[in-house]
Amino acid sequence: MVTGAAGAVGRCVVARLEGAVRSLALLDSAPLGGADSMQVDVRDVAAMLRATVGLDGIVHLAAVPDEADFDELVDVNVLGTRNVLEAARRNGVRRVVFASSNRVTGFWPATSSIDVEAPTRPDGFYGVSKVACEALGRLYADKFGVEFVGVRIGTLLDRPRNVRHLSTWLSHRDCGEAFVAAMTARVDRFATFYAVSHNARRFWDLEAGRRLGFEPVDDAERFATEFLGESIPGGVQGGAFATPEFSLDRQKPRG
Repeated sequence: MVTGAAGAVGRCVVARLEGAVRSLALLDSAPLGGADSMQVDVRDVAAMLRATVGLDGIVHLAAVPDEADFDELVDVNVLGTRNVLEAARRNGVRRVVFASSNRVTGFWPATSSIDVEAPTRPDGFYGVSKVACEALGRLYADKFGVEFVGVRIGTLLDRPRNVRHLSTWLSHRDCGEAFVAAMTARVDRFATFYAVSHNARRFWDLEAGRRLGFEPVDDAERFATEFLGESIPGGVQGGAFATPEFSLDRQKPRG
């Protein structure tokens, strides 16, 4: 099953998985159409329990996809992920592949090259929600034996749009292959890796993904001449996402 199947990542993943699995169910909070699709909100525990009976694996993409009010991020991203993991536990689903984000380490300097062992440094509340979800995955893997693979997605676009994307770009082709690897590789309960194309300027080490069979082929460098003279805002990997305004402007008034 793919949750959040109607989103940009969802459409890319579904297109690739359709030819790689015996059967594929699609779930989204928006109507999808089709015999194997369901309109379900991941915040509905009972509905998730019904929807996940008989599955081998879940690709969990459903989320608020960017910076937003903190309470909304907790409600949809964190509690929704807990519901998916709990449904997997109760129904004996072997593996959950989780759409994490490069934004869990967005405050590392843009001059750094890091791997999945680097401490998390989220660049906003959205990144915090993904850190929390990875921690939930670790708990369900260690305590309950649900296999969990966190895919730290780069910038999924048809082509880079700014100089930061020369480091973070994830092509549609490489995105599909990352999720096939995450669903099919042998793992010792828990794994994470960065899903990024084979960019010459990438911030993130590819070794964790290679161990799972993910070998990206595209490189953003062929677009580099379009961004001559540009620099990454703030000098950190998250770029503009790491500015105070990017988070504060999206918070509802409190107190």
